[in-house]
Amino acid sequence: MRDSQRIVITGIGLAAPNGSSLAEYRASLLAGESGVREISLRHIGRVPAGICDFDATRHRSRKENRRGTRAGCIGVYCAREALADAGVSSLDPAATGVYIGLTEHGTVETEHELHSLAEYGNDLAFWSHHHNPRTVLNNPAGEITINLGITGPHYTLGGACAAGNLALVHGAQMLRLGEVELALAGGISESTSSFGIFASFRAQGALAKHDDPKAACRPFDRGRNGIVVAEGGCVMVLETLERARARGARIYGEIAGYAVNSDARDFVLPLGERQAECMRLALARAGMGPEEVDLVSSHATGTPQGDIEEARAINSVFAGRSRLLVNNTKSLIGHAMGAAGVLELAGNLPSFADGMVHPTINLDDPDPECALAGIVHGRPADAEVSVILNNSFGMLGINSVVVVRKGSWP
Repeated sequence: MRDSQRIVITGIGLAAPNGSSLAEYRASLLAGESGVREISLRHIGRVPAGICDFDATRHRSRKENRRGTRAGCIGVYCAREALADAGVSSLDPAATGVYIGLTEHGTVETEHELHSLAEYGNDLAFWSHHHNPRTVLNNPAGEITINLGITGPHYTLGGACAAGNLALVHGAQMLRLGEVELALAGGISESTSSFGIFASFRAQGALAKHDDPKAACRPFDRGRNGIVVAEGGCVMVLETLERARARGARIYGEIAGYAVNSDARDFVLPLGERQAECMRLALARAGMGPEEVDLVSSHATGTPQGDIEEARAINSVFAGRSRLLVNNTKSLIGHAMGAAGVLELAGNLPSFADGMVHPTINLDDPDPECALAGIVHGRPADAEVSVILNNSFGMLGINSVVVVRKGSWP
């Protein structure tokens, strides 16, 4: 494949519950430090959640943040940090695209507006004139373009909890088509500000509970009982290998393959068979076999059936692999919804350089139905990692897989 068709990652900006830079985040993951804590939420009470602590006014003022949204604030922070990390001091505004994956958007703003309105006797004269621009689906991507002066395309991709990967896929495709020269692609979650999201998971019997919030997210563990909702964001700078080489950029890895498919079965319950098909298709498009993958970054959320389905899928695709490693990032940060896939990939990309795989935590009593021979837990594993397969699945049966390859970039 020509260098003009090969897509590489050259910058990463993130806000995670346990770190607001890649270096801080990576250190926390390797140390097994959870970013989950207990919060008190309107109508819900006290629940475990992953909450970010980043400098919200580093790249825009308090006034701008008040006019915008929490999702937009996270997006601007991540995009600015990603560009700085990539060494991009100036960009062609018309040739830059912004593609952001979301699970949902507008719920938080609507809940807040309704709560405030009730305090004024439901008099619609007090309804904010900012509500519409805050709740349109393209809001987080649009806030990034306003802050950076980007005049190229911007939009969001609604892919439920597969959306972060989906944005990376779309950014790579737009670059290969020549639609843009630089892509800011990633995912954002502001879900911890919405009592409705917590209430819905609770109604489904899928909201995690534990006396210790840091122990609440327990993927693959026999004691798992649901999802820990988290906020967060991650934006990556994508460009062609040709362009990255021309400007002497540092390269994290190459997006070697990807796939998106659908279960076509249920609103909520996942289907391991289709997840396995998605993994196989991503590998085929990367021109790789299962034996070439060193690390699988799992999606597992800590739900009883969901974790079983993914474990079966992984074991099906990688049957007979004795040296494959698997880890899970949600155990440390919770489920960051639309940001989950890209945040999890970001946490694992440094494995290419440091030869370490961060552990899964809270795996105290592994469930035999989720048995994965290479699961890394308790402490980091030393390993030579050259290929990472990143799983990300969502409601309505959407599956997305991204394969990233380490390379030598002369």
